[in-house]
Amino acid sequence: MIDALLGYTFMQNALIAALLASISAGIIGTIAIEKKLISMSGGIAHASFGGIGLGYLAGFEPIWGGLAFAVAASVLVGKRPGKGSSADTMTGILWALGMALGILFISLAPGYMPDMTSYLFGDILAVSTDSLIYMGAFTAAVLLVFLALRRPLVLYLFDESFAAARGIKTGLLKWTVYIIIPIGIIVLIKVVGVILTIALMTIPVSIAKLYCRSVGKVIAVSAAISFALCIVGLVVSYYVNIPSGVCIIVLGAVVYLLLLATRGTIQRWLHRRHLH
Repeated sequence: MIDALLGYTFMQNALIAALLASISAGIIGTIAIEKKLISMSGGIAHASFGGIGLGYLAGFEPIWGGLAFAVAASVLVGKRPGKGSSADTMTGILWALGMALGILFISLAPGYMPDMTSYLFGDILAVSTDSLIYMGAFTAAVLLVFLALRRPLVLYLFDESFAAARGIKTGLLKWTVYIIIPIGIIVLIKVVGVILTIALMTIPVSIAKLYCRSVGKVIAVSAAISFALCIVGLVVSYYVNIPSGVCIIVLGAVVYLLLLATRGTIQRWLHRRHLH
């Protein structure tokens, strides 16, 4: 069955897209959770819809408009002082504004209104070869930045004050984080859509954090979990004929809740195996 599916180009593209999205999700999801930027990330994802709509209206590739809006939203939130109500308010405003502008631009576009389901809820089976090119470039950018700045970035994630005391340029790291998160989000949108992006960022990382402590392990394990969820969700959605993004997220949420409920039992079993 699997061999037959892999004979199709769209299925091969879907597998590559799942791998790229999993790498991005592991990195930016871990960063967002450790720096408590999940709400901001959700706002960025929804704000990007304005750029996607602008792309349809102006006649250029929608995902580039989405990237521009996502980065702009991230910068605007990053300019707010601290992480309190001011930043949260800006996030909420940009969240709503992006969705509203996206709908407005699409409604103004000439001809029939396009089906935006793939951008809202994802359609991994519809990822084209051209889409894989920019997904690969964006994922490579996120991965290379993380590897290049891994040590100071990890210290910044856990203790910003201590990192500053050690002479690390925390201001530069802050803006690095605020730029790579929207870049990674654009990769995820092609797989699970604007609305479900925040779930793919948080669920695999949350599962990994149940059993891993170091940032490196959390990223690696969460990326592997994300890839597994994408593959299973992809196969199920193909045969059941339901949206792939929805299937991936529902599956991930069920797995997380089951593991959370049985965490104590699993840890005791692992502890006994270690003793023996």
